[in-house]
Amino acid sequence: MPQRDPPQTLAVVDLGSNSFRLELGRVEGGQIFRLDTWRETIRFGAGLDAKGNLTPGAQRDALACLARFAERLRGLHPSAVRAVATNTFRVARNAQDFLPKAVAALGFPIDIIGGHEEARLIYLGVAHVLPASPAPRLVIDIGGGSTEFIVGRGFEPERLESLKIGCVGMTQRFFARGRLGAGAFDAAETHARAEIEAIARDFDRSHWKECYASSGTALALADILEGNGLSSGGITPDGLARLRKRMIRAGSIDRLALHGLKPARAPVLAGGLAVMSAALAELAVPRINPVGGALRLGVLYDLLGRTVDRDSRVRTVERFLERYRIDRGHALRVATMAKALYRAGAPRPSDAAAQRVEWAAMLHEVGFTVSHIGFHKHGAYILQNADMPGFASGEQQMLALLVLGCRGSLDKVASALADADVRAQVAAVRLAVLFHHARRPIVAPRVVLSVGRAIRLGVPKRWLASHPLTAHLLDKERDEWAAAGHPMRPPR
Repeated sequence: MPQRDPPQTLAVVDLGSNSFRLELGRVEGGQIFRLDTWRETIRFGAGLDAKGNLTPGAQRDALACLARFAERLRGLHPSAVRAVATNTFRVARNAQDFLPKAVAALGFPIDIIGGHEEARLIYLGVAHVLPASPAPRLVIDIGGGSTEFIVGRGFEPERLESLKIGCVGMTQRFFARGRLGAGAFDAAETHARAEIEAIARDFDRSHWKECYASSGTALALADILEGNGLSSGGITPDGLARLRKRMIRAGSIDRLALHGLKPARAPVLAGGLAVMSAALAELAVPRINPVGGALRLGVLYDLLGRTVDRDSRVRTVERFLERYRIDRGHALRVATMAKALYRAGAPRPSDAAAQRVEWAAMLHEVGFTVSHIGFHKHGAYILQNADMPGFASGEQQMLALLVLGCRGSLDKVASALADADVRAQVAAVRLAVLFHHARRPIVAPRVVLSVGRAIRLGVPKRWLASHPLTAHLLDKERDEWAAAGHPMRPPR
Protein backbone atom coordinates (compact mmCIF):
# COMPACT_ATOMS: atom_id res chain seq x y z
CA MET A 1 0.00 0.00 0.00
CA PRO A 2 1.48 3.42 -0.91
CA GLN A 3 2.27 5.70 1.99
CA ARG A 4 -0.04 8.61 2.67
CA ASP A 5 1.03 12.08 3.68
CA PRO A 6 0.34 12.33 7.41
CA PRO A 7 -2.01 15.03 8.70
CA GLN A 8 -0.22 18.25 9.60
CA THR A 9 -2.00 18.40 12.96
CA LEU A 10 -2.72 15.46 15.26
CA ALA A 11 -4.68 15.55 18.51
CA VAL A 12 -5.02 13.28 21.52
CA VAL A 13 -7.61 13.36 24.28
CA ASP A 14 -6.45 11.65 27.49
CA LEU A 15 -9.31 10.81 29.85
CA GLY A 16 -7.39 10.10 33.05
CA SER A 17 -8.57 9.44 36.57
CA ASN A 18 -7.24 12.76 37.86
CA SER A 19 -7.51 15.04 34.86
CA PHE A 20 -8.75 15.18 31.28
CA ARG A 21 -6.23 16.55 28.80
CA LEU A 22 -6.31 17.65 25.20
CA GLU A 23 -3.03 17.94 23.33
CA LEU A 24 -2.37 18.96 19.74
CA GLY A 25 0.85 18.41 17.86
CA ARG A 26 2.28 19.56 14.53
CA VAL A 27 3.93 16.94 12.31
CA GLU A 28 7.22 17.92 10.68
CA GLY A 29 9.73 15.49 9.22
CA GLY A 30 8.38 12.51 11.12
CA GLN A 31 8.56 14.40 14.43
CA ILE A 32 5.76 15.86 16.52
CA PHE A 33 6.02 19.34 17.97
CA ARG A 34 3.48 20.32 20.60
CA LEU A 35 1.10 23.06 19.58
CA ASP A 36 -1.37 23.35 22.39
CA THR A 37 -2.30 21.65 25.65
CA TRP A 38 -5.53 21.95 27.62
CA ARG A 39 -5.90 20.34 31.03
CA GLU A 40 -8.94 20.17 33.30
CA THR A 41 -8.63 18.61 36.74
CA ILE A 42 -11.97 16.93 37.33
CA ARG A 43 -10.80 13.98 39.51
CA PHE A 44 -12.94 11.56 37.55
CA GLY A 45 -11.61 8.64 39.60
CA ALA A 46 -13.02 10.23 42.75
CA GLY A 47 -16.47 10.16 41.16
CA LEU A 48 -17.09 6.47 41.84
CA ASP A 49 -19.72 5.68 44.44
CA ALA A 50 -19.61 2.83 46.97
CA LYS A 51 -20.86 0.38 44.33
CA GLY A 52 -18.22 1.38 41.80
CA ASN A 53 -20.55 3.40 39.57
CA LEU A 54 -19.80 6.85 38.18
CA THR A 55 -21.98 9.35 40.01
CA PRO A 56 -24.31 11.69 38.10
CA GLY A 57 -22.13 14.62 39.18
CA ALA A 58 -18.95 13.04 37.86
CA GLN A 59 -20.69 12.28 34.58
CA ARG A 60 -21.94 15.87 34.23
CA ASP A 61 -18.47 17.30 34.88
CA ALA A 62 -16.89 14.91 32.39
CA LEU A 63 -19.44 15.63 29.66
CA ALA A 64 -19.08 19.39 30.11
CA CYS A 65 -15.30 19.08 29.78
CA LEU A 66 -15.59 16.91 26.67
CA ALA A 67 -17.95 19.42 25.08
CA ARG A 68 -15.30 22.12 25.56
CA PHE A 69 -12.67 19.83 24.02
CA ALA A 70 -15.02 19.16 21.10
CA GLU A 71 -15.07 22.86 20.22
CA ARG A 72 -11.26 22.93 19.99
CA LEU A 73 -11.21 19.76 17.88
CA ARG A 74 -13.84 20.94 15.45
CA GLY A 75 -12.68 20.67 11.86
CA LEU A 76 -10.04 17.97 12.42
CA HIS A 77 -10.38 14.77 10.41
CA PRO A 78 -11.29 11.68 12.50
CA SER A 79 -8.03 10.01 11.41
CA ALA A 80 -6.10 12.84 13.09
CA VAL A 81 -7.75 12.48 16.51
CA ARG A 82 -7.56 9.70 19.08
CA ALA A 83 -9.22 9.72 22.49
CA VAL A 84 -8.09 7.21 25.10
CA ALA A 85 -9.66 6.42 28.46
CA THR A 86 -7.73 4.77 31.27
CA ASN A 87 -8.26 3.23 34.69
CA THR A 88 -11.54 4.80 35.81
CA PHE A 89 -13.23 3.76 32.57
CA ARG A 90 -11.71 0.29 33.05
CA VAL A 91 -13.11 -0.20 36.55
CA ALA A 92 -16.38 1.77 36.62
CA ARG A 93 -19.31 -0.63 36.58
CA ASN A 94 -21.43 1.69 34.47
CA ALA A 95 -18.66 2.78 32.10
CA GLN A 96 -20.29 1.12 29.10
CA ASP A 97 -23.53 3.03 29.78
CA PHE A 98 -21.63 6.31 30.08
CA LEU A 99 -19.33 5.78 27.10
CA PRO A 100 -21.90 6.59 24.33
CA LYS A 101 -22.72 9.88 26.08
CA ALA A 102 -19.03 10.74 26.26
CA VAL A 103 -18.53 9.91 22.57
CA ALA A 104 -21.50 12.10 21.63
CA ALA A 105 -20.15 15.01 23.68
CA LEU A 106 -16.64 14.77 22.24
CA GLY A 107 -17.66 13.99 18.68
CA PHE A 108 -14.96 11.33 18.24
CA PRO A 109 -14.65 7.65 19.23
CA ILE A 110 -13.17 6.92 22.66
CA ASP A 111 -10.92 3.88 23.16
CA ILE A 112 -10.80 2.32 26.61
CA ILE A 113 -7.24 1.01 26.76
CA GLY A 114 -5.98 -1.78 29.02
CA GLY A 115 -3.21 -1.33 31.57
CA HIS A 116 -0.52 -2.94 29.41
CA GLU A 117 -1.50 -0.85 26.39
CA GLU A 118 -1.40 2.27 28.56
CA ALA A 119 2.10 1.28 29.71
CA ARG A 120 3.25 0.71 26.10
CA LEU A 121 2.02 4.13 25.01
CA ILE A 122 3.60 5.81 28.05
CA TYR A 123 6.95 4.26 27.20
CA LEU A 124 6.63 5.29 23.54
CA GLY A 125 6.06 8.89 24.60
CA VAL A 126 8.95 8.95 27.07
CA ALA A 127 11.31 7.30 24.57
CA HIS A 128 10.67 10.09 22.08
CA VAL A 129 11.85 12.83 24.47
CA LEU A 130 14.93 11.03 25.82
CA PRO A 131 18.34 11.01 24.10
CA ALA A 132 19.03 7.89 22.05
CA SER A 133 20.65 5.22 24.19
CA PRO A 134 21.12 1.44 23.99
CA ALA A 135 20.84 1.18 27.77
CA PRO A 136 17.73 -0.47 29.26
CA ARG A 137 15.45 2.05 30.95
CA LEU A 138 12.86 1.86 33.69
CA VAL A 139 9.89 4.21 33.40
CA ILE A 140 7.38 4.67 36.24
CA ASP A 141 4.17 6.60 35.59
CA ILE A 142 1.91 7.35 38.56
CA GLY A 143 -1.54 8.23 37.29
CA GLY A 144 -4.76 8.98 39.08
CA GLY A 145 -6.06 5.40 39.17
CA SER A 146 -3.10 3.21 38.29
CA THR A 147 0.68 3.16 38.12
CA GLU A 148 2.55 1.76 35.13
CA PHE A 149 6.00 0.20 35.19
CA ILE A 150 7.93 -0.34 31.97
CA VAL A 151 11.43 -1.54 31.11
CA GLY A 152 12.55 -1.06 27.53
CA ARG A 153 15.35 -0.23 25.13
CA GLY A 154 15.14 2.45 22.47
CA PHE A 155 11.50 2.64 21.39
CA GLU A 156 10.64 -0.96 22.29
CA PRO A 157 9.21 -1.90 25.71
CA GLU A 158 10.37 -5.29 27.01
CA ARG A 159 8.43 -5.58 30.29
CA LEU A 160 5.08 -3.94 31.04
CA GLU A 161 2.95 -3.87 34.16
CA SER A 162 0.03 -1.82 35.44
CA LEU A 163 -0.99 -1.79 39.12
CA LYS A 164 -4.21 -0.34 40.52
CA ILE A 165 -2.48 2.16 42.79
CA GLY A 166 -2.78 5.80 41.72
CA CYS A 167 -2.67 9.18 43.40
CA VAL A 168 -6.45 9.70 43.41
CA GLY A 169 -7.39 6.26 44.69
CA MET A 170 -4.62 6.18 47.29
CA THR A 171 -5.53 9.65 48.56
CA GLN A 172 -9.18 8.72 48.87
CA ARG A 173 -8.39 5.53 50.74
CA PHE A 174 -5.70 6.70 53.17
CA PHE A 175 -5.90 10.51 53.39
CA ALA A 176 -9.63 11.20 53.64
CA ARG A 177 -10.63 14.84 54.11
CA GLY A 178 -7.01 15.92 53.59
CA ARG A 179 -5.65 14.63 56.90
CA LEU A 180 -1.90 13.91 56.85
CA GLY A 181 -0.89 11.64 59.71
CA ALA A 182 2.12 9.37 60.17
CA GLY A 183 -0.13 6.34 60.53
CA ALA A 184 -1.88 7.14 57.24
CA PHE A 185 1.45 7.41 55.41
CA ASP A 186 2.65 4.14 56.95
CA ALA A 187 -0.53 2.35 55.88
CA ALA A 188 -0.49 3.85 52.38
CA GLU A 189 3.15 2.99 51.73
CA THR A 190 2.72 -0.53 53.11
CA HIS A 191 -0.23 -1.12 50.81
CA ALA A 192 1.65 0.23 47.79
CA ARG A 193 4.79 -1.77 48.61
CA ALA A 194 2.75 -4.97 48.87
CA GLU A 195 1.39 -4.35 45.35
CA ILE A 196 4.80 -3.51 43.90
CA GLU A 197 6.53 -6.41 45.64
CA ALA A 198 4.62 -8.81 43.36
CA ILE A 199 6.38 -7.38 40.28
CA ALA A 200 9.69 -6.32 41.83
CA ARG A 201 11.66 -9.30 40.51
CA ASP A 202 10.94 -8.24 36.91
CA PHE A 203 11.63 -4.53 37.44
CA ASP A 204 14.53 -4.37 39.92
CA ARG A 205 17.95 -2.86 39.19
CA SER A 206 19.23 -5.97 37.44
CA HIS A 207 16.97 -5.10 34.47
CA TRP A 208 17.79 -1.41 33.85
CA LYS A 209 20.57 1.17 33.87
CA GLU A 210 18.56 4.40 33.74
CA CYS A 211 15.36 5.32 35.59
CA TYR A 212 12.73 7.93 34.71
CA ALA A 213 9.38 9.00 36.13
CA SER A 214 6.70 10.50 33.91
CA SER A 215 3.25 11.93 34.71
CA GLY A 216 2.11 15.01 36.56
CA THR A 217 2.77 13.40 39.95
CA ALA A 218 6.47 12.95 39.20
CA LEU A 219 6.90 16.45 37.77
CA ALA A 220 5.09 17.94 40.78
CA LEU A 221 7.19 15.99 43.29
CA ALA A 222 10.43 17.00 41.57
CA ASP A 223 9.42 20.69 41.56
CA ILE A 224 8.45 20.58 45.23
CA LEU A 225 11.60 18.74 46.34
CA GLU A 226 13.91 21.13 44.51
CA GLY A 227 11.90 24.28 45.26
CA ASN A 228 11.95 23.61 49.00
CA GLY A 229 15.57 22.45 49.24
CA LEU A 230 14.59 18.85 49.94
CA SER A 231 16.57 17.44 47.01
CA SER A 232 19.47 18.71 44.92
CA GLY A 233 17.96 17.28 41.75
CA GLY A 234 15.48 14.64 40.72
CA ILE A 235 13.45 12.51 43.10
CA THR A 236 15.31 10.64 45.84
CA PRO A 237 14.20 8.47 48.78
CA ASP A 238 15.75 10.97 51.23
CA GLY A 239 13.99 13.87 49.59
CA LEU A 240 10.65 12.07 49.71
CA ALA A 241 11.20 11.22 53.40
CA ARG A 242 11.83 14.92 54.18
CA LEU A 243 8.73 15.93 52.26
CA ARG A 244 6.70 13.35 54.14
CA LYS A 245 7.87 14.85 57.47
CA ARG A 246 6.87 18.34 56.32
CA MET A 247 3.43 17.07 55.38
CA ILE A 248 2.93 15.23 58.68
CA ARG A 249 3.93 18.36 60.61
CA ALA A 250 1.32 20.34 58.68
CA GLY A 251 -1.28 17.74 59.64
CA SER A 252 -3.66 18.74 56.88
CA ILE A 253 -3.33 19.50 53.19
CA ASP A 254 -5.06 22.85 53.85
CA ARG A 255 -2.22 23.92 56.17
CA LEU A 256 0.58 22.70 53.92
CA ALA A 257 2.79 25.50 52.60
CA LEU A 258 5.29 24.41 49.94
CA HIS A 259 6.97 26.28 47.13
CA GLY A 260 5.92 24.84 43.79
CA LEU A 261 2.77 23.09 45.05
CA LYS A 262 -0.03 23.96 42.64
CA PRO A 263 -3.60 24.10 44.00
CA ALA A 264 -4.80 21.48 41.49
CA ARG A 265 -2.12 18.99 42.60
CA ALA A 266 -2.40 19.53 46.37
CA PRO A 267 -5.46 17.30 47.04
CA VAL A 268 -3.75 14.18 45.59
CA LEU A 269 -0.14 14.89 46.60
CA ALA A 270 -0.14 12.53 49.58
CA GLY A 271 -1.31 9.55 47.55
CA GLY A 272 1.26 10.23 44.84
CA LEU A 273 4.03 10.59 47.42
CA ALA A 274 3.12 7.27 49.03
CA VAL A 275 3.22 5.41 45.71
CA MET A 276 6.52 7.01 44.64
CA SER A 277 8.16 6.25 47.99
CA ALA A 278 6.99 2.64 47.82
CA ALA A 279 8.23 2.24 44.24
CA LEU A 280 11.70 3.58 44.95
CA ALA A 281 11.99 1.42 48.07
CA GLU A 282 10.80 -1.84 46.50
CA LEU A 283 12.86 -1.44 43.32
CA ALA A 284 15.93 -0.04 45.10
CA VAL A 285 15.99 3.14 43.01
CA PRO A 286 18.52 5.67 44.37
CA ARG A 287 17.29 8.56 42.20
CA ILE A 288 14.61 8.91 39.54
CA ASN A 289 14.52 11.73 37.03
CA PRO A 290 11.23 13.31 35.94
CA VAL A 291 10.59 13.47 32.21
CA GLY A 292 7.79 14.78 30.02
CA GLY A 293 6.17 12.85 27.21
CA ALA A 294 4.23 10.01 28.71
CA LEU A 295 0.83 8.86 27.52
CA ARG A 296 -0.30 11.78 25.37
CA LEU A 297 2.90 12.00 23.35
CA GLY A 298 2.92 8.21 23.02
CA VAL A 299 -0.61 8.27 21.60
CA LEU A 300 0.38 11.03 19.17
CA TYR A 301 3.34 9.04 17.86
CA ASP A 302 1.23 5.89 17.70
CA LEU A 303 -1.37 7.86 15.75
CA LEU A 304 1.35 9.20 13.44
CA GLY A 305 2.46 5.61 12.84
CA ARG A 306 -1.05 4.69 11.73
CA THR A 307 -1.03 7.48 9.14
CA VAL A 308 2.28 6.39 7.56
CA ASP A 309 1.75 2.63 7.57
CA ARG A 310 3.72 1.90 10.73
CA ASP A 311 0.60 0.85 12.60
CA SER A 312 1.56 -1.03 15.77
CA ARG A 313 -1.57 -3.15 15.35
CA VAL A 314 -0.16 -4.59 12.12
CA ARG A 315 2.95 -5.71 14.01
CA THR A 316 0.74 -7.29 16.68
CA VAL A 317 -1.21 -9.30 14.11
CA GLU A 318 2.08 -10.44 12.56
CA ARG A 319 3.36 -11.57 15.94
CA PHE A 320 0.15 -13.50 16.59
CA LEU A 321 0.46 -15.24 13.24
CA GLU A 322 3.92 -16.41 14.27
CA ARG A 323 3.26 -17.11 17.94
CA TYR A 324 0.17 -19.23 17.30
CA ARG A 325 1.60 -20.92 14.19
CA ILE A 326 -1.33 -19.88 11.99
CA ASP A 327 -1.39 -21.14 8.41
CA ARG A 328 -0.51 -17.79 6.81
CA GLY A 329 -1.54 -18.73 3.26
CA HIS A 330 -4.97 -19.94 4.32
CA ALA A 331 -5.45 -16.96 6.63
CA LEU A 332 -4.57 -14.52 3.86
CA ARG A 333 -7.00 -16.13 1.42
CA VAL A 334 -9.84 -15.97 3.93
CA ALA A 335 -8.95 -12.39 4.93
CA THR A 336 -8.84 -11.15 1.33
CA MET A 337 -12.27 -12.53 0.56
CA ALA A 338 -13.80 -11.41 3.88
CA LYS A 339 -12.65 -7.82 3.40
CA ALA A 340 -13.98 -7.72 -0.16
CA LEU A 341 -17.32 -9.18 0.91
CA TYR A 342 -17.70 -6.65 3.71
CA ARG A 343 -16.95 -3.71 1.43
CA ALA A 344 -19.44 -5.01 -1.14
CA GLY A 345 -22.19 -6.00 1.28
CA ALA A 346 -22.23 -3.51 4.16
CA PRO A 347 -24.85 -0.74 4.07
CA ARG A 348 -22.18 1.91 4.73
CA PRO A 349 -18.75 0.23 4.81
CA SER A 350 -15.99 1.98 6.75
CA ASP A 351 -12.23 1.63 6.43
CA ALA A 352 -11.90 0.87 10.15
CA ALA A 353 -14.44 -1.96 10.03
CA ALA A 354 -12.94 -3.36 6.81
CA GLN A 355 -9.54 -3.47 8.49
CA ARG A 356 -11.07 -5.17 11.53
CA VAL A 357 -12.71 -7.80 9.30
CA GLU A 358 -9.38 -8.46 7.62
CA TRP A 359 -7.54 -8.86 10.94
CA ALA A 360 -10.25 -11.08 12.42
CA ALA A 361 -10.11 -13.32 9.34
CA MET A 362 -6.31 -13.45 9.53
CA LEU A 363 -6.56 -14.56 13.17
CA HIS A 364 -9.69 -16.71 13.02
CA GLU A 365 -7.66 -19.89 13.61
CA VAL A 366 -5.65 -18.54 16.55
CA GLY A 367 -7.50 -21.04 18.78
CA PHE A 368 -6.03 -24.04 16.92
CA THR A 369 -3.13 -24.02 19.39
CA VAL A 370 -5.63 -25.02 22.09
CA SER A 371 -7.79 -27.45 20.10
CA HIS A 372 -9.20 -27.90 16.59
CA ILE A 373 -12.53 -28.69 18.22
CA GLY A 374 -14.28 -25.43 19.03
CA PHE A 375 -11.24 -23.48 17.83
CA HIS A 376 -13.36 -20.37 17.26
CA LYS A 377 -14.35 -20.31 20.94
CA HIS A 378 -10.75 -20.74 22.07
CA GLY A 379 -9.67 -18.08 19.60
CA ALA A 380 -12.25 -15.61 20.85
CA TYR A 381 -11.05 -16.13 24.42
CA ILE A 382 -7.43 -15.56 23.40
CA LEU A 383 -8.21 -12.36 21.49
CA GLN A 384 -10.41 -11.06 24.27
CA ASN A 385 -7.82 -11.56 27.01
CA ALA A 386 -4.36 -11.44 25.41
CA ASP A 387 -2.10 -8.39 25.46
CA MET A 388 -2.43 -6.93 21.97
CA PRO A 389 -0.24 -3.82 21.65
CA GLY A 390 -1.93 -1.06 19.69
CA PHE A 391 -5.46 -2.39 20.14
CA ALA A 392 -7.98 -0.71 22.40
CA SER A 393 -10.24 -2.85 24.57
CA GLY A 394 -13.23 -2.29 22.29
CA GLU A 395 -11.23 -3.32 19.23
CA GLN A 396 -10.15 -6.53 20.93
CA GLN A 397 -13.73 -7.28 21.93
CA MET A 398 -14.87 -6.83 18.33
CA LEU A 399 -12.10 -9.07 16.96
CA ALA A 400 -13.08 -11.70 19.52
CA LEU A 401 -16.75 -11.43 18.53
CA LEU A 402 -15.97 -11.89 14.83
CA VAL A 403 -13.82 -14.93 15.55
CA LEU A 404 -16.45 -16.37 17.88
CA GLY A 405 -19.08 -15.93 15.18
CA CYS A 406 -16.97 -17.18 12.26
CA ARG A 407 -18.66 -20.57 12.29
CA GLY A 408 -21.35 -22.62 14.04
CA SER A 409 -24.51 -21.28 15.60
CA LEU A 410 -25.21 -17.55 15.47
CA ASP A 411 -26.83 -17.71 18.90
CA LYS A 412 -23.53 -16.85 20.62
CA VAL A 413 -23.33 -13.49 18.81
CA ALA A 414 -27.07 -12.86 18.43
CA SER A 415 -27.20 -9.65 20.50
CA ALA A 416 -24.56 -7.99 18.32
CA LEU A 417 -26.42 -8.75 15.09
CA ALA A 418 -28.95 -5.99 15.72
CA ASP A 419 -26.37 -3.58 14.32
CA ALA A 420 -26.41 -3.76 10.50
CA ASP A 421 -22.70 -3.04 10.13
CA VAL A 422 -21.75 -5.71 12.67
CA ARG A 423 -24.11 -8.07 10.85
CA ALA A 424 -22.23 -7.36 7.62
CA GLN A 425 -18.87 -7.97 9.30
CA VAL A 426 -20.00 -11.30 10.76
CA ALA A 427 -21.53 -12.40 7.45
CA ALA A 428 -18.37 -11.51 5.53
CA VAL A 429 -16.10 -13.49 7.83
CA ARG A 430 -18.43 -16.49 8.00
CA LEU A 431 -18.84 -16.69 4.21
CA ALA A 432 -15.09 -16.33 3.62
CA VAL A 433 -14.37 -19.16 6.07
CA LEU A 434 -17.12 -21.26 4.48
CA PHE A 435 -15.88 -20.84 0.90
CA HIS A 436 -12.36 -21.80 2.00
CA HIS A 437 -13.43 -24.84 4.02
CA ALA A 438 -11.05 -27.08 2.02
CA ARG A 439 -8.08 -24.98 3.21
CA ARG A 440 -6.53 -24.79 -0.24
CA PRO A 441 -6.50 -22.16 -3.00
CA ILE A 442 -9.76 -21.97 -4.94
CA VAL A 443 -11.03 -20.16 -8.00
CA ALA A 444 -13.63 -18.17 -6.08
CA PRO A 445 -16.98 -17.44 -7.72
CA ARG A 446 -18.36 -13.97 -8.17
CA VAL A 447 -20.33 -13.56 -4.96
CA VAL A 448 -23.03 -10.90 -4.70
CA LEU A 449 -23.71 -9.82 -1.11
CA SER A 450 -25.99 -7.15 0.31
CA VAL A 451 -26.69 -6.95 4.04
CA GLY A 452 -29.83 -5.32 5.29
CA ARG A 453 -32.51 -6.68 7.59
CA ALA A 454 -32.37 -9.67 5.26
CA ILE A 455 -29.15 -10.84 3.67
CA ARG A 456 -29.04 -11.04 -0.10
CA LEU A 457 -26.55 -13.60 -1.37
CA GLY A 458 -25.95 -14.62 -4.93
CA VAL A 459 -23.56 -17.39 -6.09
CA PRO A 460 -23.48 -18.67 -9.71
CA LYS A 461 -25.49 -21.91 -9.98
CA ARG A 462 -22.95 -23.49 -12.31
CA TRP A 463 -20.19 -22.93 -9.75
CA LEU A 464 -22.34 -24.41 -6.96
CA ALA A 465 -23.12 -27.45 -9.11
CA SER A 466 -19.42 -28.19 -9.39
CA HIS A 467 -18.87 -27.60 -5.65
CA PRO A 468 -21.63 -29.66 -3.99
CA LEU A 469 -20.09 -29.57 -0.49
CA THR A 470 -19.91 -25.77 -0.52
CA ALA A 471 -23.53 -25.70 -1.77
CA HIS A 472 -24.53 -27.92 1.15
CA LEU A 473 -22.70 -25.67 3.64
CA LEU A 474 -24.43 -22.61 2.17
CA ASP A 475 -27.82 -24.26 2.70
CA LYS A 476 -26.94 -24.75 6.37
CA GLU A 477 -25.72 -21.15 6.54
CA ARG A 478 -29.08 -19.95 5.27
CA ASP A 479 -30.78 -21.92 8.04
CA GLU A 480 -28.58 -20.23 10.67
CA TRP A 481 -29.37 -16.72 9.45
CA ALA A 482 -33.09 -17.51 9.20
CA ALA A 483 -33.07 -18.74 12.80
CA ALA A 484 -31.33 -15.51 13.82
CA GLY A 485 -34.12 -13.46 12.24
CA HIS A 486 -32.16 -12.35 9.18
CA PRO A 487 -33.17 -14.64 6.30
CA MET A 488 -30.64 -15.14 3.51
CA ARG A 489 -32.29 -14.71 0.12
CA PRO A 490 -31.22 -14.48 -3.54
CA PRO A 491 -30.42 -11.03 -4.93
CA ARG A 492 -33.33 -9.02 -6.31
